[in-house]
Amino acid sequence: MIKESLYGYLIEKVIFSKKILRPLILPSFYKKMHQFLVDDAKSNLKKCGEKRYQYGVAMVECALRNIDKGYISKEVAKKILDTVVKTMVEEANISREEREKKYGEVPSFIVLSPTSNCNLRCTGCYASIGDIKFNTLPYEVVDKILQECHDWGIRFITISGGEPFLYQDKGKTLFDIWKKYNDMYFLVYTNSTFISPEIAKKLAELGNVTPGISVEGWEKETDERRGKGVFQKILTAFKNLREAGVPFGISVTATKKNIDILLDDKFYDFFFLEQGVTHMWQFQLMPIGKGKECINLTITPQERIKLYRKWEELLDKKKYLIADFWNSGAIVDGCIAYGRSKGHLYINWDGNIQPCAFVPYYVDNIIDLYKNGKTLWHALHSDFFKRGREWQKKYILSHPLTSDNLLMPCSIRDHYDNWRKNIATKDIKPENKAAEEALKSPEYKAYLDEFDKELEKLTAPIWKKEYINSE
Repeated sequence: MIKESLYGYLIEKVIFSKKILRPLILPSFYKKMHQFLVDDAKSNLKKCGEKRYQYGVAMVECALRNIDKGYISKEVAKKILDTVVKTMVEEANISREEREKKYGEVPSFIVLSPTSNCNLRCTGCYASIGDIKFNTLPYEVVDKILQECHDWGIRFITISGGEPFLYQDKGKTLFDIWKKYNDMYFLVYTNSTFISPEIAKKLAELGNVTPGISVEGWEKETDERRGKGVFQKILTAFKNLREAGVPFGISVTATKKNIDILLDDKFYDFFFLEQGVTHMWQFQLMPIGKGKECINLTITPQERIKLYRKWEELLDKKKYLIADFWNSGAIVDGCIAYGRSKGHLYINWDGNIQPCAFVPYYVDNIIDLYKNGKTLWHALHSDFFKRGREWQKKYILSHPLTSDNLLMPCSIRDHYDNWRKNIATKDIKPENKAAEEALKSPEYKAYLDEFDKELEKLTAPIWKKEYINSE
């Protein structure tokens, strides 16, 4: 508690001190951060600690840059500080032991897609694979999920979709959720087309929501996948958020069509320096189903390594706050699915409870669980989820200093053969038709097996030389 309080105090001093004082305070803060994440972290590989430290520095630098420019208002920054530090860190730690005794292992956050409804039809979107139909979770179910998470001590929620700003049930929207759970912080993936000046102002008043806005590259690539004119609407949303003082980020999916753009500094400089982006999530197109058109858009193992090197460079040298869902495994101890501690699970618009949005299979449904007097906790103890966590422990968590290759962290994308043999259970159900086809397709399995073998060949020497042998 004392350590968390000290960090909270130092962060507040760094953010709100006058610029003339900040250069005196910031080095001390970074020194303490390095000591905590690297020097004193004897149970982790030093290189993993260094990556966490670089990520923490980037978080501070991106926030300070946009606060100084006025893109994040000091009022919103204060609300974020109160939520992220005082609530997420301090209060959530008070009863950690009590919660663990009561619930056992629970995740640190969840990803929730409350509706599949969307005004766009983006190529390859996991929310629109298969037949086009829109489903929405009842508000009382969304509310109950959030309450259960809150009871677990979770203070961070990711909202995905569909388009979250289209969620509505019985006159309620997500604004009702964000207002009710004002001591939780929400990252909301959105296409941004509904972020008007009025919506941006409402987000500023709440102070506990940050949009992650989807782009595909420059205007050509974004409009090609998302629809004509969408890129300009995104820039307008950026402007509305900047003027309201709301921090925002971008989300991008790496494909064959934009890989060259994502290897060019100009792309990141434009969004972080010119547009006021504070954070960025990078994903790699996950092929689902046997459709060759989707597989043909997927980047190669060689391109994935190039993205990993670019991420390292941008994080360390430019201090851009970027997380790559697959390439940043060293920061978060590998796969964070299956509801593990310091990890997450995913609930979609049908109520299906999946290990992750990119593992489109489930055993339990939250609506059915609630109807039968059970809770989200029960889904954590399905054989499917338990086998996933057992693999995570064997792969890294039980031996972090001799961890297996965290440049291949994903249980399904990077270890598909093992996933089929040792994690997938006989009672799993596919989220959609494409996921069902993937389970039955020998071509799909052959593609992923070959991808994983090549990725292992490329990443194993890097992991051994730069992480294991650098101790």
